[in-house]
Amino acid sequence: MAQYVGRGVKDVKDVKKEKNVKIVKGVKEVKGVKSAFVCGLIALGFIGFGQSAKLIAQANPADYLSNIKEELKKEWPGNRTINLVFHGHSVPAGYFKTPLVNTLDSYPYQLLMELKALYPYAVINVINTAIGGENSESGAKRFADNVLIYKPDVLFIDYALNDRGIGPEKSKKAWESMITGALNRNIKIILLTPSPDQTVSILESGNVLETHAVQIRNLAKEYGIGLADSYAAFRQIAASGKPLSDYMSQVNHPNKQGHWVIMQEILKYFK
Repeated sequence: MAQYVGRGVKDVKDVKKEKNVKIVKGVKEVKGVKSAFVCGLIALGFIGFGQSAKLIAQANPADYLSNIKEELKKEWPGNRTINLVFHGHSVPAGYFKTPLVNTLDSYPYQLLMELKALYPYAVINVINTAIGGENSESGAKRFADNVLIYKPDVLFIDYALNDRGIGPEKSKKAWESMITGALNRNIKIILLTPSPDQTVSILESGNVLETHAVQIRNLAKEYGIGLADSYAAFRQIAASGKPLSDYMSQVNHPNKQGHWVIMQEILKYFK
């Protein structure tokens, strides 16, 4: 029985000389690989059968943005502008109590303030491509023209609250479209799980927001990218007995303190 070796993995004897090797759906098939070698690769998650191997862990906050952090430390004239692009719905757009847009207290700009304290020599652009009321299907349609055009160094995707209207299946397809589009350009990505909606009990197992949060966590693991788990942070607050209303400006939009909770989850990647 033929074994399929994951992309980038080769048996030294058989593959080094490119003998007994053929491409099957982008993955090399190697004949004569010892069973122990194959089992070892399976244990490490490198073996796929008829398809490329996929990552099985989300990025480590400590080192995922190592290259970006080094760029942020550089001084003039050796530095360059770092572009942070926030793509999503009304929360990253800065809507508090609609129609009020409180830009400077929203989490993208709270993050900018924290980053300037950490990296005083850095030139950082916060670019907000979020639109209030939008879901990920619409966001994916304008992704190339409205997001990639800015050449993000780090891309943040935050659509889960509004994706309840299209459901997990359509949502996953749209998120994957944006994720693969960015990864093809070597862009670092951090996905955000949903912030609260007070019409949903955040402590109720299996609620609609949790369904989307789980899917987003799985996407981060599958693609080996970053995750800012806003949902888990707010759930922990609720579990401690603190009222989530203290963190909300209206039923589905965080206030300044709520945006601070989201920002702290992102900030872990820059420390």
